[in-house]
Amino acid sequence: MKFVRRIGTLVTALVAISTAPVQAKDARRPNFLIIIADDLGFSDIGAFGGEIDTPNLDRLAMTGMRMTGFHTAPTCSPTRSMLLSGTDNHRAGLGNMAEVLAPNQKGKPGHEGYLRADIATLAERMSAAGYRTLFSGKWHLGLTDAQDPHARGFQYSFALRQGGHNHFGTDVSTDPAKGSIYALNGKPLDRLPADFYSSDAFAGHMVDQIRSTAKSRKPFFGYLAFTAPHWPLQAPAEDIAKYRGRYDDGFEALRLRRLKRQAELGLLADGTVPHSLRLTEGGWDSLTAAQKKVAARDMEIYAAMVDRMDRNVGRVLAALEDSGELDNTIILFMADNGAEALDVETTGAKMLGKWAAQADNSLANRGAATSYVTYGANWAQAATAPSWRVKGYATEGGTRVVSFINWPGSKRQGQTSGAFLSVADVAPTFLDLAGVRYAGTRFAGRDVREITGKSWASYLTGQADRVYGPDDAFGTELFGSRALRQGDWKVTDIGDGAWRLFNIARDPGETNDLSLDEPDRLKALSAAWEDYAKRMGVIMPDQAPYRP
Repeated sequence: MKFVRRIGTLVTALVAISTAPVQAKDARRPNFLIIIADDLGFSDIGAFGGEIDTPNLDRLAMTGMRMTGFHTAPTCSPTRSMLLSGTDNHRAGLGNMAEVLAPNQKGKPGHEGYLRADIATLAERMSAAGYRTLFSGKWHLGLTDAQDPHARGFQYSFALRQGGHNHFGTDVSTDPAKGSIYALNGKPLDRLPADFYSSDAFAGHMVDQIRSTAKSRKPFFGYLAFTAPHWPLQAPAEDIAKYRGRYDDGFEALRLRRLKRQAELGLLADGTVPHSLRLTEGGWDSLTAAQKKVAARDMEIYAAMVDRMDRNVGRVLAALEDSGELDNTIILFMADNGAEALDVETTGAKMLGKWAAQADNSLANRGAATSYVTYGANWAQAATAPSWRVKGYATEGGTRVVSFINWPGSKRQGQTSGAFLSVADVAPTFLDLAGVRYAGTRFAGRDVREITGKSWASYLTGQADRVYGPDDAFGTELFGSRALRQGDWKVTDIGDGAWRLFNIARDPGETNDLSLDEPDRLKALSAAWEDYAKRMGVIMPDQAPYRP
């Protein structure tokens, strides 16, 4: 495909556009497209060490800037709130997920469970600056009409309002207590097409929005939020068949292959020690033949979901190429958190049991619309390698995610960046590159929360060699698991109340706790986290959901 060459380039004047007037009418202002995968593991796509067939993402990643130090919140809706607000999730309203708010967090500021009204979203700011704003996919930032993406700055939207759904659309409802709400331009739908499949539908709506709005000649800001490969693991039968037998040697073998490939791709420094596995029910060899068949099938389904998502990314890229806009589009791809390790029969039984009880999870039916399965902690740890733990934790495995940015105007195209970066940085970066002012606490005549993320504009154009300095502290918390990063150092609490200290530059796998060797540093960084928590309004939960 022609898009791999990206032969057009953006004007170099973008270097200093943060001072440009908001109403600048430059016809070549860049387009922006964010693509999010849901629960995708760090090593799943080919450009990050995986064996799944992802040629479209791989080409974009390898010709763009792969980011190995990009961090999100530990789960999905907090991450999405940071992405659109440019600030911490506790300030944006998602100090905890709406579904699992602790009793002591309910009704407290910053823990509303939806995107607060005093957040000026990236879409609102871009729309006010003359951009057409497009959304398709998972929203997960509020269930009501007033909280729909169409009410939060997206002029065109097709939204799944909840955080998960049946990928074949069999659970559609206008009542959130009975099923999944889908809304078109803010209006809930009571039915979906008979051939609905999540990745096909979300990409299809984004393609339609790009094409149908092109006549306006305005640049666009698009946000395409796939639900693949979030549970339940479901995919068309022909896609699953493509991966039959691929994972018959188990999760430990897969993890080793991916680590080897990461080293070959330059994603792992020499001497990197991966974190050890926390195997459930022993290793692969401890499973019966029947258990191995089921486990391998679940991974086959997962791979099929990622494969189909990639093909749909290709559809969107083709639409951009056909419209002549591909070379003027800055594309960010990211996962929303680390790989999901919940098992539907054990660790996820309380949350998912009511759906699993109604499902046909026989081997022959796994992956169909009438099944409801997950792939569990062992496959998830292969996906997060070399990092520690998985989704739900403030460890590297829960928050360091697969990501890349492809912008022909960047001096860092074709490079791999290990710089610490945050999802809260995306909003100020895009606003800078669009020439939109965003400083202050007023927007469109109302008081709003200020953007606290840091712009990457100078870093991407080669004017700066880092985004965060050695003294900049960046904190996080979810479900009582917390962390703070400052320079090469990080303190981590997995939710047991104990701080651990790691040098992430030397030990990205968080394998060597240095808290006894560096007590003064541990004390200073834990105190810095307390300061962060006070400033951001963190309320530690008095109970937390079970995590694997």
